[in-house]
Amino acid sequence: MGEKQNQPFQLSFNAALKIDFQGSRITSDGGLILVRELDERLGLGELIAEHLSDSRKGKNTQLPLADLFRQSVYSRIAGYEDVNDAERLAQDPTFRLIGSEKTWDRGAALTSRLQTFETEMLAEEENFGSLARINRELIARAEALDSPQRIVLDMDSTEIPVYGQQENSAYNGHFESTCYHPLLLFNREGDCLAAKLRPGNVHSADDWEELLAPEIERQQKLGKEVVFRADAAFAKPEIYEALEERGVKYAIRIPANENLERDISELLTRPVGRPSHKPVVWYKGFLYQAASWKTARRVVAKVEFHFGELFPRVGFIVTNLATDSRAVVRFYNKRGTAEQWIKEGKQAVKMTRLSCHRFRSNEVRLWLSLIAYNLGNLWRRLALPKKIENWSLTSLQQRLVKTGGRLVKHARYYWLTLAESHLTRRLFGSMVRRIDALAVASG
Repeated sequence: MGEKQNQPFQLSFNAALKIDFQGSRITSDGGLILVRELDERLGLGELIAEHLSDSRKGKNTQLPLADLFRQSVYSRIAGYEDVNDAERLAQDPTFRLIGSEKTWDRGAALTSRLQTFETEMLAEEENFGSLARINRELIARAEALDSPQRIVLDMDSTEIPVYGQQENSAYNGHFESTCYHPLLLFNREGDCLAAKLRPGNVHSADDWEELLAPEIERQQKLGKEVVFRADAAFAKPEIYEALEERGVKYAIRIPANENLERDISELLTRPVGRPSHKPVVWYKGFLYQAASWKTARRVVAKVEFHFGELFPRVGFIVTNLATDSRAVVRFYNKRGTAEQWIKEGKQAVKMTRLSCHRFRSNEVRLWLSLIAYNLGNLWRRLALPKKIENWSLTSLQQRLVKTGGRLVKHARYYWLTLAESHLTRRLFGSMVRRIDALAVASG
């Protein structure tokens, strides 16, 4: 016998227990309210209004662009990877509250409207170009709060596997998959400053100047010293020359070859005596000029002998840094954090979910994921207390964003009462105070 409409369920194992469903009053993503407070402080709404144009007419304009934009970005911060989730999230209290007053009672956008926004409106030439500007200006507002004099830039590419016949997807022999091959530029705080979605079969370093040159110019106009790090895929003489012409310091890994190994031959002989269980590490700096280089450059070698391994591990870095060889290697090794940030983008905000057929639509989806990633990263570094400031975005998502809550509407106010688990009242208050103390300049 079926249950009565809108009546609670009663279970046999506990007669005193009743179960009810109140989807429009109950949320599982209450922690997003903190991100919404930060976005207000950083002026995301102003950037949306300044850069995005609205070509809609009539009833299609019922939901403002800012509401649609925030719904797309916040659903990714909460870990929802597809616009199909909008069908369920439209009545979720948190997703209603992060929008304008129009959505509080009526609800957020459904799947069809959100899909049109992402794959058509944002794919228009003017709006698409604005996504990069919104992203960079959002980060600039955070940089204005506390930006070091020395800016470190890390560039890397990654693989985004595709399934089906997406435009510009291609087989990449290095990754051994059919994929897209985006290029990403980070600062050492983990913000993704620039990005470009590329066909799967391009070289890792293609389009480097399109992303890197404007960022160098921006930082140098602010009087900043710029330092660049990258792996061996970017070991190209044209990159060294461009950086040197702009007065940029760099540390770039270069592939080993016989000539380089000849210059460190005295380090390649295993130390005499009983092998040490602890790795034996040697460093050497020297001048080297490859056949394709116009001038000699400093190269730093690191040689490691590990217990139980017959041959040493050898690595080379080309650099114009003036520090000692060990410091150069230590500085270069920190570029590994860029790989961690890319991994966070893939796991936490689903930046690999590029399932549209059109290449431009997938470019839009990548940018929305990156803006979601950056908003989450800004939340981490601007609002989190010191004891949890190193949490990954996935941890923030699972422990703070995924906080249950209940929305109660009174005559004059809305009350959102949150479950106190990882997100305690004390932690919530600490983050609100930190956000409130941010002195962000607009424009």
